[in-house]
Amino acid sequence: MSSIRLVARGVDLAAARAAALNLPRASIGSTVLRRELSSAATVRPTVSRSLRTNITVAATAPLAANQTVRYASSSNEPLSKTQLYDLHVERGAKMVPFAGFDMPLQYTDLSHVESHMWTREKASLFDVSHMVQHHLSGPGALDLLKKVTPSSLDKLAPNTSTLSCLLEEGTGGMIDDCVITRRSEDSFYFVTNAGRRTEDLAFLTAEIEAYRSQHGADSLKWEVLADRALVALQGPLAASVLQPLINTANHTPSETDLSTLYFGNCRELHLTLPDGSATAHPLLISRTGYTGEDGFEISIPTSGAPNLPRQVTELLLADSSKSRLAGLAARDSLRLEAGMCLYGHDISTAQTPPAAALGWVVGRDRRDPATATFNGASVILSQLASPKTIPQRRVGLNVEKGPPAREGAVVVDIADPANPVEVGVVTSGLPSPSLGGANIAMAYVNQGFHKKGTELAVKVRNKVRKATVVGMPWIESKFHRPS
Repeated sequence: MSSIRLVARGVDLAAARAAALNLPRASIGSTVLRRELSSAATVRPTVSRSLRTNITVAATAPLAANQTVRYASSSNEPLSKTQLYDLHVERGAKMVPFAGFDMPLQYTDLSHVESHMWTREKASLFDVSHMVQHHLSGPGALDLLKKVTPSSLDKLAPNTSTLSCLLEEGTGGMIDDCVITRRSEDSFYFVTNAGRRTEDLAFLTAEIEAYRSQHGADSLKWEVLADRALVALQGPLAASVLQPLINTANHTPSETDLSTLYFGNCRELHLTLPDGSATAHPLLISRTGYTGEDGFEISIPTSGAPNLPRQVTELLLADSSKSRLAGLAARDSLRLEAGMCLYGHDISTAQTPPAAALGWVVGRDRRDPATATFNGASVILSQLASPKTIPQRRVGLNVEKGPPAREGAVVVDIADPANPVEVGVVTSGLPSPSLGGANIAMAYVNQGFHKKGTELAVKVRNKVRKATVVGMPWIESKFHRPS
């Protein structure tokens, strides 16, 4: 069974997970970077007339009218296509429905495991243009983002990023996870999950409209950058693939030297095309990713240059001994080994950041209950102060040899083997390619069973298999940092 099976079964199993943990049924969705940084919809957002003039949605790959966004789907509803769809088909991709888009699962030149290991050893290029790119600016941008996220965004220097999450007011549940980049004092670029498009747009619309009603129409400008493609070049050879392509005209050597671009930083740079000319637009190159490897996410404008995503992709794939295309299957197993969450599976509105072992996204200077104003602050800060009050905790599991523990598998306490007691449920699991096929999994377990070394078991194919709670990640991240 392919490791991407959890994607195909996402909707039903996430509901089963919620039921197993006695949690409210949560919307299903899709990315999380770990500590160092960092989806199905049902109702399309209604943008009020008063706000519409201050929200720009540039769409080259729009959703079909009345389309329901899905995290993964086998329905006959029309699917959106990224700007690189034709290239995927030409290169032999197996295309599958994912988050309302027709996306590549894997390619004919490499199996899932081969593609996974290629990323760990060389460099892979992922099309992540289905993700939703945003730009928020204006004098109220920082205040708005500090209300809807728990991060210390005012501490970010220009062109630096942090993993964060959009929080539900009152409960502190995670509406989505996102990576937020501060471009300037009052300008922010951030990326949210494709499968949470509808929920995120509705949430942001309501929050922005409420802010503008108090502070004026010019306090915020929000753009959904749907005219941009997004690709991720990941792996130890990523920098050596990208560096020779950087156009050095009109930049200082330090600006074009990728060795000085560290994890969590970004720059706008041009690439050099085969004819020696520069790309039509500068590309926003961020040193980040979703695999645990060194790498870059590259945002590619298409206004007036619709072929730019293909041009950039072909440049990055020119040396097939170093870089190749990779799809959702490898992306899923890579992120799990790196201990990174998948929205709608490992996190949802049913969990707060502390419950999901993501309490570190709450800025240290934002933990004073007297001054904390972000959504759900009272709940989240109470949990951080008294972790034993959190009903369930996200953990890693090593599962004994045999069939892997997939999403929805029940976790049991086997202190009394004759009467195993249900204490949790698996949210992601597969045989780890990097660990020789060893079975690994993420799960939520009841308070008290989350400590490293705790002996538990999982029910797989009606058999009980031993499992041990372990720390995450399984494969240490290799992010490029100052030495």
